[in-house]
Amino acid sequence: MIESLWPRGNTKSPAELRQMFGQNLRSLARGYPSVSKLCRDLGINRTQFNRYLAGESFPRPDVLYRICDFFGTDARILLEPIDDIEPDHGILNHPYLADYIGSGMTDIPMDVFPNGFYHFSRPSFIEPDLIITGLVYVFRRDNHCFVRAYEAKSAMREQGLPTDPETREFRGVVLPQEDGVAAVLSHRRTMATSFNYLSRVASFQNHYWIGYATRTVRETVNGRRAARLVYEHLGNDIQAALKIARTVGFHRTDDIPPYHRKLLQPDRDFA
Repeated sequence: MIESLWPRGNTKSPAELRQMFGQNLRSLARGYPSVSKLCRDLGINRTQFNRYLAGESFPRPDVLYRICDFFGTDARILLEPIDDIEPDHGILNHPYLADYIGSGMTDIPMDVFPNGFYHFSRPSFIEPDLIITGLVYVFRRDNHCFVRAYEAKSAMREQGLPTDPETREFRGVVLPQEDGVAAVLSHRRTMATSFNYLSRVASFQNHYWIGYATRTVRETVNGRRAARLVYEHLGNDIQAALKIARTVGFHRTDDIPPYHRKLLQPDRDFA
């Protein structure tokens, strides 16, 4: 398998391959201030890790997998200089933006914006006298905070759009902000994108967030492009989430939960 990956005529000795791996591992580890902590995070003995760095030995396949998974690379670190291996950063983690957006995307403590289901309410973008409610799920994966949800079928029908799950689904990433969190959300293939900002409400129950949502559309006479937004944390209570899921869609202002209505301030213009 290794022969098929390496160009003919460029055979390397085991010692040269060990040196290549050691150099790549040193480059990958350079961004970590503590080698001891890195070894603990990787689950690798410090002495053995030093042998890899020095080019004295190769890791077992399972250890190599852990190393590649941890650093977001692949087994080519055995064969090629790390600078020649182009990882798929994704646009928000592109090196050009790394110090501006990507570097802070993992810094969202659970007590700032916990995982679980959220019941949200906001004035409709397309129906000026109605409130749209929905349900989103927030979760962590690979040290990032994500959002997944589905548009209400009634909202899709109102816009003349299909109501199948694939079309209704939207996903997003949550970013830390100085006084809250922001989320960039999009439907599949980025056909529609919105931006949410949320700040925790100081209340006895302490599980509400207030902010606003915007959508990326042209200015029109009758449509909103920004509106207040309320999130209520339901935790991982499946029964509560299912109960909310059966009610999502368009509602009159008087029909939404009283505290949602209070936070949305429907009689006060959004500025």
